[in-house]
Amino acid sequence: MIKRIDRKALRLKKHKRIRKTIVGVAERPRLAIFRSLNHIYAQVINDQLGVTLVAASSLDPEFKAADLSGGNTAGAHKVGELVAKKALEKGITQVVFDRGGNIYHGRISALAAAAREAGLSF
Repeated sequence: MIKRIDRKALRLKKHKRIRKTIVGVAERPRLAIFRSLNHIYAQVINDQLGVTLVAASSLDPEFKAADLSGGNTAGAHKVGELVAKKALEKGITQVVFDRGGNIYHGRISALAAAAREAGLSF
């Protein structure tokens, strides 16, 4: 019997390792990304208080109005713009990027690039 690689377990292991060093504080909260097969989610989190300050996803009404898919880079780009716009409205300009154990490629990098273009620095 061939042993299969559990990709979810590998991602969670990487995420745990990353989270040892990445912490969102009040002056520089954490931009956390979660990617599922059909959707992508982004949250700006203050880990000291355990509070989500800003959130955007491919399920938001503003995203749905754009008629995009959350499962491709164009959709991830739009979510990046949305989360950056909401963060800037709350006065957040600097964040720490948490890729959630995913490879910095495709939808993850598209979201990050869009957030940077919209004014967030990380």
